[in-house]
Order: sequence, then structure tokens, then C-alpha cells
Amino acid sequence: MKLLGLDPGLRFTGWGLIEVQGNRLRHVADGVIATDSACAVPARLCVLHDALTALLILHRPDEAAVEETYVNRNGAATLKLGYARGVVLLAPARAGIPVIEYGAKSVKLSVVGTGNAEKAQVADMVRRLLPGSLARADAADALAVAICHAHHRSSRAAWARASVPA
Repeated sequence: MKLLGLDPGLRFTGWGLIEVQGNRLRHVADGVIATDSACAVPARLCVLHDALTALLILHRPDEAAVEETYVNRNGAATLKLGYARGVVLLAPARAGIPVIEYGAKSVKLSVVGTGNAEKAQVADMVRRLLPGSLARADAADALAVAICHAHHRSSRAAWARASVPA
């Protein structure tokens, strides 16, 4: 099963693709979609959408996981992040790919073991959990979202098997 993790942002959207086989995770690919801050927001959203669509066609993930955004003090920045997040949620959904959302604390807890981990700790653990990955910053965050989803998927599947009467 291929899982795509997405860390939305208008300037930089991180993405990371992992393959899950049982309890084993394997790094497939990762990267960052960058938009030009000198361009108008609608044009930047088009760039983001087109890049995500191409990524989905190329890698054909089975499921996508997106990090939920937090609200900060700058309302305009939060609104722009919300626009990007909408595109990030829409692209896989339009492609028929199930999309699941996780809060930042859940992602950090799944990958590092504490919900208050720093970005550097998350990136370090991602590289340890996914040998061969050299992902940094936004791409590492996206891989962390994919790892979180892999852990939650396996927990839900185990719980479902355990709750079925024999």
C-alpha cells in the first residue's frame, strides 16, 4: 500500500510517499512544491494544484494523509494557508483517493513519541524510520504525516479484527 503524506503551505507544500507492508515502512519519494510569492494567490493555487495532480498521476498512492493546520495570530497568513490546504485536500479527493487528516500533535506523537517535539526531532526520526530518506523540513514533515497514517491504519485494522466475534 502506498501512502502519501502532505504538509500544506502556500509557499512550500511538502509531500512524502511511503510504501507499507505489514509493519514495514519503505521510503519511496519525497519533495516540496514551491510557489512564487511574487505571483497572485490564484496563480499560486493553480501551480499547487497542477503539481499535486501530476504527483498523484505519477505515483498513484492508495491513500493520502494531510496535516491539519493551526490558527496563528496573523489572520491573513492563516487564510492563505487555508487556501493551500483546500487545494491539498481537493486534489487527491478529486482523484478518488481517500484523504485522512491528522493534527500536528498526533503526527509528532506517532513519529517521535511526544506531541511537543521540535521540527528537527521529527526530521531526525523520519530519517531513522525510513532509511534512505534525506528529506528536510517540509518534505520530512510530510513523510511524518504518512508514517502517522500508517501507524493509525494498522491500529484501526488490529482493533477491527479484535472486535469481530469469533
